[in-house]
Formats: sequence, C-alpha cells, structure tokens
Amino acid sequence: MSKILELREKRANLWEKAKNFLETHRREDGTVSAEDTATYERMEADVVSLGNEIKRLEKQKEIDDELFKPTSDPIINTPSGRKPDSKTGLASDSYKRAFWDTLRNKHYVDVRNDLSVGADENGGILAPDEYERRLVEALEEENFFRKLATVITTSSGERTIPLVKSKGKAEWIDEGAAYPFSDDKFEQVTLGAYKLGTMIKISEELLNDSVFNIESYIAKEFGRRIGAAEEEAFIKGDGSKKPTGIFNAEADITTAKTAITFDEIMDLYYSLRAPYRSKAVWILNDATISAIRKLKDSNGNYIWQPSVREGEPDRILNRPYYTSVYAPTAADEGKKILAFGDFSYYWIADRQGRSFKRLNELYAPTGQVGFLASQRVDGKLILSEAVKVLALGEE
Repeated sequence: MSKILELREKRANLWEKAKNFLETHRREDGTVSAEDTATYERMEADVVSLGNEIKRLEKQKEIDDELFKPTSDPIINTPSGRKPDSKTGLASDSYKRAFWDTLRNKHYVDVRNDLSVGADENGGILAPDEYERRLVEALEEENFFRKLATVITTSSGERTIPLVKSKGKAEWIDEGAAYPFSDDKFEQVTLGAYKLGTMIKISEELLNDSVFNIESYIAKEFGRRIGAAEEEAFIKGDGSKKPTGIFNAEADITTAKTAITFDEIMDLYYSLRAPYRSKAVWILNDATISAIRKLKDSNGNYIWQPSVREGEPDRILNRPYYTSVYAPTAADEGKKILAFGDFSYYWIADRQGRSFKRLNELYAPTGQVGFLASQRVDGKLILSEAVKVLALGEE
C-alpha cells in the first residue's frame, strides 16, 4: 500500500472517530461542553494536518514523475554533423540559444540578430515557444483555477466572444404551415490583455555558475509569483486593470443569519441548473470548510466527505471542492464565501508571448542582476448562470 493511500485511509478513520465523538458528547439541548469542543477541534485539526501531508506527498510524487522523464531525444541515426534547424521564429533552436545567452549576458553581441524576431515594445524579449509552454505549466501548478477554467491564446490585445443570451424553442406546427421565427438573442463578451509582471533578482555568482539551472529557477519563481496574483484576480478581481473574479458577481443566495446552514447550501446547490451541476465544483476558503465540516444532511450524515482515493479531491455533497486563501471569508466585505458551478465557463485569455528583460545596472552595487518578467492576461465568467454564489446575512 502506498504511503498516500495509507494516509488517506487514516484520515478517513480519524474523521469517523471525530464525528462519533461529537455525536456521543452532545448534551440534551444539542450543545457540546467547552472541554469536549476543544477535544473535537484537536481531532479536526489532525484531519486537516493529514490532508496537508497528503497534498505534500502528492506534490512530491508529481515532481518526481516529472524529473524521471527523458531530458533529450535518443540518437536514432548515425552522426553526420549538426542537424539543421527546421524550426523558425520563437521555436527555433538558434532563438532559444540566443535568448538564454542574453539572460546570462554571454556572447550578447553575436545574438542580437537572432533575437530581433522576439523583441517586444518595451525592450524585452519574448520567451521561446518551448519555454513558454513550461511557464504555463508552472502557472497551472501554482494556480489551480487554470485547470478548471477554459484557457484560450490570443495574438492581439482583445478577443471578442459572441454568446447566445437566450435560445429559441421548438413548436408543434401543422402540415405545410410556416415554421415559427426563432427568438434567439446574442451578446458579446470582450476579453482584454492586462499586464502582470514581477522582478526576479539573481546573484552574479549564481548566473556565472554553470551548475545553476537558470531555466528551472525562473520558471519556478515566475509560476509562484504570477500564479498567485492570477489566482487572486480570477477569484475576487474587480475588473479594474485586472481580470474579473467569480466572487465579483452578485450573490444568488443570502443566508438568513451570519452562520451558514445545510439548507442554505442545498439551496445554492439546486439553484444551479442540472446541466451545470454534473461538472460543478465548490470554491471556498479553508475557514469556511471548518464550518461546513460540522453540517449534516436531513438524514444525519455529514456533508463533508474526505477522499480515500489517490488523486481525488475531498467533496461537499458529493461534488469536489477547492480551497484558496484568496476566497472571501465572513470577515470580508460582502461576505460572499462560497461559489459553486461549472468553471469551464470562466474563460482565461492568454496573450501569446511572455516577456523578459535583463537589468544589468540597477542592482550592480549589490552584485545582483534583475530580470523583469511579464505577461498579458484577462479572465471573465462568460455565462453567469453557470456559477452561483452564496453570501452570509447580516446580524
């Protein structure tokens, strides 16, 4: 049995013990003493701790699998000199060599012609195609929302998406009678290209060290920083110089009190039309999960269910959920704490070309070199009925 599966079973057993403890120590009025509450919370904390350890082990396994992949193609023909570069533009091997030589400041005089195809309007240079795919993969690792959304690539600043706002219907007609007119209505959603950037500093000693893998380091830092900023914007961005987040919409369900109940979660669940529920997931903060773990359905079963299978997320009402530190909590303005829907209807528009620029002089006194890294991206929910949001009521 793998360590991950063992921990999943251990967590599931511990959760059952925690639920049983809570049930057997309830007083006649339904409350639990302070001492028993503290014991239950310790058991719940152990469940959370095991969940975090499972995530760490799964991440390690993912990294190990990636590192064991072949790093180069096998030689299948006899050596006959250097293979000609069949790729062009940002995909060519010559551009790739020139790009990394420039970032390391090696042979910079010789590679300027090669880089002319990738120069951007701000004096930076675009990442080679192969490396850009690696940067996108790094973003997906750091930002779970990209795996749920629909990602499109654009070559220009804006992308207009035509949508069917309302659909016509079929009607029974007499033989030979005219077909009824359709009342389809259309609208357009425009995705822009907001600039998101960061500055990465590396010491000159590391850059000059042939063992130092600058490609991996920049990809890791780019994914960590840009991915975190993206996730925050996709979840609660206000649309001003950044994407519009899913929690930016008006709440569909508002609780009667400041605490969430099972009935209100059910109301949110069924407020989403059946075609979307089959692929729907929950998005919420860890603080909200803590409250939901204590809720039961009408049959007395807890609605939070830990996963016991490797690679599967935990569930609420048998639908997967994802947590984000950027999801609002009860303390935030608006108190919109829970989103449920099919997030493939949230579209992310990546403008092709991640740009990098080396700064030689800015940090020279401290023996460091700066790298400006940027991308252009936008995101928006293109079909509002595909996602529903719950907010807490007032006191």
